Amino acid sequence: MRLPPFRMGKPQRLAALILFLFLGECLWVIGNQRLTTVDYQYAECGRQMWERPSPLAGYFTTCGNMHGDGTLAYRAAGLPLTLQRLVLLGADKLRKPENRLYVGGTLNGTTWEARHQLGMVIWLLHLPFVFFAIWLGAGLWWVSRRLFGNEGAFFSLGLYCFCPEVIRYAVHPNNEVLAMWGLYGLVYTAIGVAHAMQGPRRKWKPRIALLTLALGLTTAAHLIAAMIGFVAAVVLMLYLAERRRSYVLQILIFSALGAMLIVLASFAFRLGAFSYVFTGGGGRFWFSLDGVRGFFTTWTDAPITVAVLVSLVLWAGVKRSRYFGNSVPLVMAAVVSVIVGSQVSTASWLWALPFGLTFVGGVFADALETKYRKMFLGLGGSLLAAQALVCLSTLVEIAR
Repeated sequence: MRLPPFRMGKPQRLAALILFLFLGECLWVIGNQRLTTVDYQYAECGRQMWERPSPLAGYFTTCGNMHGDGTLAYRAAGLPLTLQRLVLLGADKLRKPENRLYVGGTLNGTTWEARHQLGMVIWLLHLPFVFFAIWLGAGLWWVSRRLFGNEGAFFSLGLYCFCPEVIRYAVHPNNEVLAMWGLYGLVYTAIGVAHAMQGPRRKWKPRIALLTLALGLTTAAHLIAAMIGFVAAVVLMLYLAERRRSYVLQILIFSALGAMLIVLASFAFRLGAFSYVFTGGGGRFWFSLDGVRGFFTTWTDAPITVAVLVSLVLWAGVKRSRYFGNSVPLVMAAVVSVIVGSQVSTASWLWALPFGLTFVGGVFADALETKYRKMFLGLGGSLLAAQALVCLSTLVEIAR
């Protein structure tokens, strides 16, 4: 398969700069943080899942009672620490026996776990989640640019990168930021597969493989997010596939089986542990507006709130704004934000945020093509500047 050429033009460089600023915000917060009990639990659980023969010892005794969600965050938190330990052990074996640091599984009489209260542990533990948040930001920009052009894409990306709640979740181990990344990617990958089905079959396979991976990793993060994404994929693909709808269910069944294999792998191929996906209550949910209300009534998110309200008015009042590209993220944001897990910790309002920002970027891009361009350009720039100032002023609070 030949990959499409990637050109680092001016739009790509500007998007990279915005994401670099987001990285700088996250690194500053991490540099001013201290390890918490929850951080240590994620690290310990993740290490046990990677280093012990069975994930049961880690997931069910250390972390299962903590949140009850998926395994992906624990493995993401533990992997860098496990790799660091392997490097240290390998380097230690090159020393002379009398100079070795590790004796009997301990470090100068101190357990390895206590050793990791120092050094680079806070960076190794938190950076994987920053990476996924940056990856989602890049995906948000790419999707919005394909749909709405540069101006709408940069507006969406700017609001995302200067959203305090995104930074707050990106600098702590959690499954929410992974579910947000997975659900957004799952929905738009499904749309991409449906579009590819209009072309030659040789272009189907890589997109179907990507859909399978997205569904599997989303399931490993949060079962509810995967269920929402799968239902959305069925509806959107049946709507877009047109003359090839007979293939949709086959593709989705194949992707679901592949996703289950990925989840089984996350449980180290232990069927007893894997059964927890179906018996642990991770798929039970109900509906609540508490999360949405909390987000839109927080002063740190006021510019985003104003942008959403303006976009809703324009979408309802201007016919040209009510088309597929704008309506899909609006519907997804509305549905996802009110779903709350009944037996697991969920922040579904956060999962809905990328869809909401895609909708805002699309509506503002439409408004910039009207005779009121200057007015909306000034409004969008003011909202973006205000959100950036508010975000920077809250970094100290986030780091506490």
